[in-house]
Amino acid sequence: MINRRQFSQSASAFLLAGAAPMARAQSDKIVLGQSAPFTGPSAQIGIQFNAGAKLAFEQFNAAGGLAGRMIELRALDDGYEPDRCVVNTHQFIDEDVFALFGFVGTATSVLAMPLAVRAKLPFFGPLTGAMALRQPLNRYVFHVRASYNDETELIVKQLTTLGLKKIAVFYQADAYGRAGLDGVKLALGALSLQPVAEATVERNSVDVARAVSTINAAKPEAVVQISAYNSCAAYIRAARAAGYGGLFYNVSFVGTQALADALGPQGAGVVVTQVVPSPYAPSRPITREFLAAIKRGGSTVQPNFGSMEGYIAAKVFLEGLLRAGPRLSRESLMAGLETMTEYSLGGFRVSLSRTDHVASNLVETSLLTGDGRVRS
Repeated sequence: MINRRQFSQSASAFLLAGAAPMARAQSDKIVLGQSAPFTGPSAQIGIQFNAGAKLAFEQFNAAGGLAGRMIELRALDDGYEPDRCVVNTHQFIDEDVFALFGFVGTATSVLAMPLAVRAKLPFFGPLTGAMALRQPLNRYVFHVRASYNDETELIVKQLTTLGLKKIAVFYQADAYGRAGLDGVKLALGALSLQPVAEATVERNSVDVARAVSTINAAKPEAVVQISAYNSCAAYIRAARAAGYGGLFYNVSFVGTQALADALGPQGAGVVVTQVVPSPYAPSRPITREFLAAIKRGGSTVQPNFGSMEGYIAAKVFLEGLLRAGPRLSRESLMAGLETMTEYSLGGFRVSLSRTDHVASNLVETSLLTGDGRVRS
């Protein structure tokens, strides 16, 4: 077994080694392009999602692929920076990849999506729950995960059911953070409430002192966090050191395992919403399949929510390929995906149609235990 640090280092090295420009897609391959953070403060989000997706694609290829055609997932590092993502997207378009898959982040995806649409490339399974990428419906854009509105609605419901109404929001100062903030405000507004305080952190930064001071001054009963794991961990540590004793809730994009690793014992009691089934509780067939795939050939893949989401996104994409018919094209892929109404992926409900390109609205909660584990 390798530890998490060794896994991260080996995965990053592998991804970066394969990130050089390549020739156009060959006829015996179905080439997908992914831009995601594989280095920098948010690297674990991209690394884990990519690892799960590759596991599913490798499993598919080992079974013969699509009539002998293999899936190739090309990954380029954007460091969770929008400008770098745009460069990567242009490269994928120039390489004539078959589709764009699993872009990570809202601020990156909102710039990449229009480029994909203009090039008539399917933009599948971005790791974001922002409504800006979902409404209005776009022919080329398909989502697997639930929205941030779905996640924040559950968070607000749970907190107010406990009688907690003084809720603050700590959010990333970009499109992702604002999307989460909007979701919290929408859910609170339905109950005639509003945040008692709001404060921001810059993307890829852990400079949280001002945010802690602003929010602690309002004495909230709970803080909803809409950022990535490094900044959220820094905020939790600093807020507690400054005397805050309330609850912390995070949305799924935070990177659950990375947050647990960063906080250690200070993670005990932190809640994270999830948009895929638990990889730790094998009650659903998809979880059992995922764990069996790791055991068979993915020993370097950590079973966690990030890799589980990548695995599920890849499995939904592959089902679309299988439904595309004998003459595969981008149009036939999209048509195939749109036939997936009321489809069960091992107990994970998927519903896609011509009028709905959001496959799931599943939201569940998980709890960090303080010993590096996640309970769901």
